Amino acid sequence: MASYAPFTPSASPVKISVLTLVRGRQTQLDNFVRALCRQTDPAFELVIASMQSEPPAVENDLPFPVRVVTVDGDSLPLAQARNSAAEAARGELLIFLDVDCIAAPGLVAHYARMLSCHDLCLMGDVRYLPADAPVSECDYPVLQRLAIRHPARPVLCGNELRHEDNPRALWGLSFALRRRRFFEANGFNADFCGYGGEETDFAMRLALIDTRFAWAAGARSLHQWHPISRPPLEHFSAIIANAQRFHVAWGSWCLEYWLEAFVQMRLIEWSIDARRISLLREPTSHELAHAFDEGSSKVF
Repeated sequence: MASYAPFTPSASPVKISVLTLVRGRQTQLDNFVRALCRQTDPAFELVIASMQSEPPAVENDLPFPVRVVTVDGDSLPLAQARNSAAEAARGELLIFLDVDCIAAPGLVAHYARMLSCHDLCLMGDVRYLPADAPVSECDYPVLQRLAIRHPARPVLCGNELRHEDNPRALWGLSFALRRRRFFEANGFNADFCGYGGEETDFAMRLALIDTRFAWAAGARSLHQWHPISRPPLEHFSAIIANAQRFHVAWGSWCLEYWLEAFVQMRLIEWSIDARRISLLREPTSHELAHAFDEGSSKVF
């Protein structure tokens, strides 16, 4: 059962790196950077791992240093990009924040305070914005009133820590940990290519070195709406390959929700007790279009 710990003040200052990944999300990146400009603790750097041929546009006169590292790969190299960002970072504290997120003004400061006292992998409180939210204005109080909680995530209140016993709960949208802890776990497994599975694998690697996990209610951010597919059929091959790769490594499955959706569509044969996934067929163009329409009609 989850337990609770009170918010405690910082014991010592922490050098901070905020890390994000970009591929074709320039508008979201612009809003992401605007939110970082309004942080109550400006003593951090931003490291952007760019998974695109041209570097993203970033203003020159920001109140924090910015570095861009380029990560090659057509297959959306998310694991390698996170490793490259961490390797380039100079901070003792690493905050991984998805480029779609608009950080609350206190997000960086809260993560820093918590990790100066607790050697944990912290997961932030991410809420979701509707398609018509005025994100370009980056008025956080207004946006916060519009955002909704994901039903699969815990209800977090105040500035408490909610300890999480299940490493698989790690969510890559917003999490933070000490640099030493990241590299003791050997970072992300770059064999995971494309969408899916790399975060859960990383969580298992953290658990192997006795890392504890917790939800940080005070580290809040708002996820900007963008079109999605449901299920994510454009990532069909990567999900199959990465789920199988995870099973080989850990003897259990990840991405079960999407695998079950593929079973229902008769794209694969699979069950939670299976040792492998059997491919029946590839999704059709009609199914891809329908999945896009279905996903884009929802907030998450």
